[in-house]
Amino acid sequence: MAIIAISRQVAALGDEIAAAVAKKLGYTFITRKQIEDRIVELGFPKEKLQKYDEIKPGFFASLAKGRDEYLNYLQYAILEAASKGNCILIGRGSFVILEDVPNLISLRFVAKESVRAKRLEKEFNWTEKQAMARINESAANRKGFHKSFFNVDNEDASHYMLTINTGILEPEEVVKQIVNFVKYFSAPEKEALGKKRIENMLKAQDLTNKLLFEYKLNINFLRAIIDDEGTSITLQGVADSQAVVDRAVTLAAKILPSCTIKSAVNIVQDFKGC
Repeated sequence: MAIIAISRQVAALGDEIAAAVAKKLGYTFITRKQIEDRIVELGFPKEKLQKYDEIKPGFFASLAKGRDEYLNYLQYAILEAASKGNCILIGRGSFVILEDVPNLISLRFVAKESVRAKRLEKEFNWTEKQAMARINESAANRKGFHKSFFNVDNEDASHYMLTINTGILEPEEVVKQIVNFVKYFSAPEKEALGKKRIENMLKAQDLTNKLLFEYKLNINFLRAIIDDEGTSITLQGVADSQAVVDRAVTLAAKILPSCTIKSAVNIVQDFKGC
């Protein structure tokens, strides 16, 4: 049917509702821990994960090559999970990574600070001061994460199909309405288009990761942009020599012989990534 990407404020019951919707629809619920584990399996050092994992990166971390490495593994993990279809992904900028997928339903769960503070106080036996500190820390981290990696404001409602206030609606009612909406929204044509789009995006991300992590090409900010047909790929980024660009094009053509490979990589002499 559809792919659901969820963004949520802390204590807005996003995880609980997502799990309940997945159970009702028979969908796979891709948890934060599963994505985290997959990123490490793909090759990202576990000891570096905490620097970037849905928190605002520090100044030097935001400039380091490790940031782009994390982002490439993250995008691959999200696309790989979505390629299986009928799933719910929560957090990690999944709503941004998948925003051009035709069968994506992007949801955001919110509630007033006072409501969320009461929930945290009850769950952890915290004072109001402790609860508000957690709310403010989470909001700052998530805002910084999305700004650093995707240059988007995660609180901007225009990024989501639906924004749901769980301080007004009971969780059971929210689950019911989401299930009904998914059934209304889903259509074979959208599913086919979405499947094709994710297949192409995953192909392009896999190429990017191979060029960077297997062949160790020194191209900063490398991206592989694929057309809707999945037959033409344009490489983008910054390199310090034409030889590196030529090697990237040659390798890409060998990895994906059915695709036309073009380069839009900028050459900047003596460019040094952090």
